[in-house]
Amino acid sequence: MVTIKDIAKLAGVSHTTVSRALNNNPLIKKETREQIQKIAQELQYVPNFNAKSLVNQKNYMIGLFFSSISQGTSSSFLVDTIKGIRSILDDSYTLSVEGIEDIQHWEHINFQRYDGILVMSQSDSDHTFLLHLKKQTIPFVVVNRHIHDPEIINVVADDAKGVTDAIEYAISQGHKEIGYIGGRESFRSANERRTALVNCLKKNQLQINENYFTSGDYSLESGFQAMKRLLNNQSKPSLVFCANDDMAIGAMRAINHYGLEVPKDISIIGFDDTPLTSYLNPPLTTVQKPLKKISQIGTSLLLQLINKEVVNDMKVEIPTSLVKRHSVTQVNQN
Repeated sequence: MVTIKDIAKLAGVSHTTVSRALNNNPLIKKETREQIQKIAQELQYVPNFNAKSLVNQKNYMIGLFFSSISQGTSSSFLVDTIKGIRSILDDSYTLSVEGIEDIQHWEHINFQRYDGILVMSQSDSDHTFLLHLKKQTIPFVVVNRHIHDPEIINVVADDAKGVTDAIEYAISQGHKEIGYIGGRESFRSANERRTALVNCLKKNQLQINENYFTSGDYSLESGFQAMKRLLNNQSKPSLVFCANDDMAIGAMRAINHYGLEVPKDISIIGFDDTPLTSYLNPPLTTVQKPLKKISQIGTSLLLQLINKEVVNDMKVEIPTSLVKRHSVTQVNQN
């Protein structure tokens, strides 16, 4: 079995230099790093992670905890989160994915197996779990949901601004009868987005029709059923804002099911900007939430904590952006 010492002998350097070069340490000159990495490749060197773990006193395991995996976490949400994390972690790290609501007894969790934990928080019900984490001697970062505890590092998107931009755009296109399909009521995002929408309507002195407000659980089917409820009302909104793209897609399917067209009969706006939205017919106007960037920043901050580095930014807020496509039409403003 090839060892670091074998590579060091061939390269004419110390085994410490080899270790640093194989970990892309910037302290090692580029030419030296490339030479060592070439030798390692030629010798088909395989790192001994068990030895590395003992030397660095690390397990090379990161825990990713969602509020829920089975409810409210779409496949694209899950994939973007993991892609963002994996783009920051090197190959020596393993990522373990769990759902908080699926854990029966937190005291049975072996936190010692993790070097750090990233909490993709979606619900206020996570608060108890976060308090439990604070009692553990383990680094953790909370992303996605606003946390008001100054001792917890928090990375979020400005969801409220994203909703406001979307509704202001709808109003600029002449829409006054605006509906809303929200997500799980236990999720903070659903309440934040509803509040932002209502505040925007009030600011523009538009009527708030409670018959135009309903909710789902962020799934395609719930968006389909929610839009059916809205279409069964005597009066219908000219535009419906959906709390995520999956429900917006379900809503568009319901509109077609009733023999209507988007945006000719009803305009639709989503939230998240998942990859599928630009390929719909019509392509969906939506709020882009930089989930991958949130995950990347959260992971970078977590690694700083793990490496006992000073973290200067305890709260990071990333802007959202409105992506205008073809699911919103201009209506007669007379």
